Amino acid sequence: TDTVGRTAILIAAKAGRLDVVATLIAAGADIDAQDNISLNPFLWGCISGNTELVRTMVAAGTDLTRLTRFGGVGIHPPAEKGFVELVAFLAAETDVNVNHTTICGWTPLLEAVILQDESPAQIEIVRLLLEAGADPSMVDQWGVSPLKHARDKGSVAIAALLEAALA
Repeated sequence: TDTVGRTAILIAAKAGRLDVVATLIAAGADIDAQDNISLNPFLWGCISGNTELVRTMVAAGTDLTRLTRFGGVGIHPPAEKGFVELVAFLAAETDVNVNHTTICGWTPLLEAVILQDESPAQIEIVRLLLEAGADPSMVDQWGVSPLKHARDKGSVAIAALLEAALA
């Protein structure tokens, strides 16, 4: 590792060198080792929106329970950042916990509602999360529900999805 705990496979992942990532996986690299800010190749792919890297890491058997520096699992960053394809993959094709709560008290659904404005991508992400079993009744650390956050932000379409899920 380097001085901040990055492994060769993480450095290759951050550089977009999937060929090197594949070589290191085949050579037995520790795919789950995390650096000083809790990044590993899987979590980096989730944060950066690199679906191909995430698929590679999932196929290699990455630990889906590894946490980001904020205590989130891999689906938190793409849900917050609007990476629809990545949320769709993680929600439908892995057993990542769509109801995991971060140290901030937020689920991926709460992050999708709170940290982005209503857009077609965010509407789709909320739909995907709900379809994958995200619990719309889970509240944040202040007891505020995703529906209340959506209403407070004026997110009409997202609020409608949440209302339907709660019905």
